[in-house]
Order: sequence, then structure tokens, then C-alpha cells
Amino acid sequence: MKKITAALALATVLTTFPLAAHEEPGSPVVPILSVQANGEARVAPDEATVRLGVLAQAPTARAAMDEANRSANAILDAIRKLGVKAEDIQTSDLNLNPLYANEPEMRNGEPRISGYQATNVVSVRLEKLDLVGPVVDAGLAAGANRLDGVMFGLRNDEAARSTALTRAAEAARIKAETLARALRVRLVEIVEVVEGGVSVFTPMYKGTRMAMESSMAADTPVSAGQVGIDASLTLRYRIEPCPAQGCQ
Repeated sequence: MKKITAALALATVLTTFPLAAHEEPGSPVVPILSVQANGEARVAPDEATVRLGVLAQAPTARAAMDEANRSANAILDAIRKLGVKAEDIQTSDLNLNPLYANEPEMRNGEPRISGYQATNVVSVRLEKLDLVGPVVDAGLAAGANRLDGVMFGLRNDEAARSTALTRAAEAARIKAETLARALRVRLVEIVEVVEGGVSVFTPMYKGTRMAMESSMAADTPVSAGQVGIDASLTLRYRIEPCPAQGCQ
């Protein structure tokens, strides 16, 4: 179910500007009412991305990478068994870094390498949101010890963006009409429309960097929530004073 809300921005400017930017400096100025407003749409997500993998440490670089790769292959096999397609699984973090000994003084001015740390993390895109929990659980059972989080989103957000922009335009119009009545002026015409941009806010569940073994004891519950789309819009109206009998 879609829930749409609109929020009005605070900044409103009543001033005078040349009717067109190309007019000469001596041209008559035109009274302008400028209003800015926001509109928001909230819809249920239809896809999710899970990031999980393994962090391994060993005395040598080769041993650390081998251990990480073995665990990563086991994680991939477990995820594929859930019906996730190969094209929806992508390596997103592959690193190998030295570990330095915690010594009070460095030898010859250089820190001593005590071992190596390898990281292999995959991103799994899911169109079936009920697979998010099972993918996390399968990864942990296969040896994952790193969970970077779950991000929800929309495959196509055009309809939600249009709704947010429509709400922003409606809110700006209502604000302009309210101010015009209060200031006893008449809205003649819109002389400028400026879209302030559309932002998509996706809910994200952040897991711990190192997944705890206790997480494997029960199914992982994940709530998708809603995706928020926020749009802003500025309208500039040419205005004129109301006649003696008042504005209609």
C-alpha cells in the first residue's frame, strides 16, 4: 500500500525581478512571489541487495587468500542452492592486507608484518524479498563471518518519482495561493518552475562486520519497510495587487 505525504519548505520570497533575464537593466520590474515545497512518496520495495562474505587471517598472504576463497566458494554454493541466479551474485569486495605486530619499537624504522588478512565479500541481488533471511542464514552456515548489510530498493522508481513531484507541485501551488490571499495580491501566471531534484531513500539493515556464531541458531528476521522518494520544487508567480473590489 502506498502512503504519500507532502512537506512544505519554510523559505518563501516576495520580491521583484525583471520578467525575462535578457531584458535590459532599465526594463520595468515585475512583482514576483516565489515559493518552494517538497513532496514525498513512500512505496514498498521490490528488490534487495545482501552483502556478506568472509574475512580470513593467516601467517602468509597465500594462506589467507586460500582460506578466504574456500569459504567464499562454499558461500556461493549455498546461495545458489536457494535458486539465486548466477548473474545476481557479484563480488563486491576482494582485499588482501598485511597485519603488523604491536611492538613498542619498530625495527630499522619499519613495522614488522605478523600476518595477512584477506576479505572476500559478495553482493546478492534478490527480487524475492522472502529470500533475504534465508540467504543470510545460508551464508552464515557456509562459513560467512562478515555481514555488511541489506539494502532495499526499487527496480523501477519512475511512478514513485512522478508522484513525489506531483505532490511537490500541489504543495507549492497551495502555499502560493495561501500567501496571495494573506498579502491581498493576485497570482497572474507562473513565470518559472525549478525542479530541486528527486532523492530516493532506501532502508538499510546493517549487520555487524563480523557475524556472530549465535546468529546461526535461529532464522534471521528481516523487515523490508518502505522506500521514500522526496522531490523539491520552486514556483515563481507574477503577481499584481488586488483591485478595489478584491481578488476573486
